[in-house]
Amino acid sequence: MIVSTRGRYALRVLVDMAEHSHEERIPLKEVAERQQISQKYIEAIMTLLSKNGFVDAVHGKGGGYKLNRTPEEYKVGDILRLTEGTLAPVACLEKDAEACPREAECRTLSMWSKLDELIEGYLDSVSLADLMKKNGN
Repeated sequence: MIVSTRGRYALRVLVDMAEHSHEERIPLKEVAERQQISQKYIEAIMTLLSKNGFVDAVHGKGGGYKLNRTPEEYKVGDILRLTEGTLAPVACLEKDAEACPREAECRTLSMWSKLDELIEGYLDSVSLADLMKKNGN
């Protein structure tokens, strides 16, 4: 599994928003400057996050974005599944994947399945609150 720029930036943006959650609404321009990410790229990410209920958006003068739950309630696994589409390490384990004709004799399927469980379990155990802690402590 390779996490794309979109997934990595979504995490950075959400951690930034969590760290500034005391503000009424957070303008994307400020997040873009702090994170050194193109505002246009962040807008695309925020549209995805907003449409899927991860953040609340207020458009127009005085607008911006705000988290709609506590940092502890945002799981990295959920964020990456949204931005990446899958966390599966191999195509045959992706949601709605066609059945592999070699599944019955596949010697590696159990290994990939276990890796998938480990990846999902770990990423679902990490929250934005955990990422807010410096050096993972």
